[in-house]
This record gives sequence, C-alpha cells and structure tokens, in this order.
Amino acid sequence: MRDFRKLVIWQKAHALVLEIYKATGGFPGEERYGLTNQIRRASVSIPSNIAEGSGHGSELEFARYLQLAAASASEVQYQIILARDLGYLAGESYAELAADVEEVKKMLSALLKRVRAKEGGQQTANSRQRTANSQQLTANS
Repeated sequence: MRDFRKLVIWQKAHALVLEIYKATGGFPGEERYGLTNQIRRASVSIPSNIAEGSGHGSELEFARYLQLAAASASEVQYQIILARDLGYLAGESYAELAADVEEVKKMLSALLKRVRAKEGGQQTANSRQRTANSQQLTANS
C-alpha cells in the first residue's frame, strides 16, 4: 500500500482541483448544476482515483485506477475548453488550467507506463515461479 499523499501526481492533481474550484466560482449561477458541478466532479475524480488505486495491493488495480484518473483528466480538459468557448474562462485562466491539466495527463501517462511495466515484471516472475514449482513436483513424482 502506498501513501498517496507522497505521490507528486496526486499533489499536482489536488492542486488542479483547488484551481478548478476557484475558477468555477465565477461561473454563472445557472451553471451551478450544469458545467460548474460537472467540471468540479470530474476534477475531484482525478486525485480521488489516484488515492483509491494506491490503497490497493496490486499493480494491476493501481493501473486500473490511474487509467480512470486519466479519463477524468481528459474530461476536465474538454470542459475547460467549453468554459472558455462559453466565455466563462478568460484567456489567461484558461491557459493556466489547460497547462495544468496537460501536465497532470502527462504525469499520469508516465506513471501508468511504469506501473504496467512493473506489473508485467511481477507477472513474469510469478509465471517463472509456477513453472519451477511444477517442474519440482514432476521431478519428485
């Protein structure tokens, strides 16, 4: 089990959520249950999935939750484009959020590759151990 709070990607994703909350505070009131709610929920999903995945014991489960976090990051990426196009985010706010989301996506992708590589190594080692155990049983028969 990992302490998710020590993961740099979780820290960056958490900071993104805080920025999203600040930026969406100025959205029109009629968007409270629309875009404001949706972009906040999607952004919260990113560090939440990282945290939940880090609580699982296997690399396979961690990778699955990292993939969910990456999907949520893509959702946020679109939603800030929409907010910009609707005039809810000014150019500078949009640019900062877009850069932050892009950084989170790249970090998630890199971590996901490392976790999957580690997972593959574990599966190979487990397979070798099963083969060795099988050969041992056959030799003892």
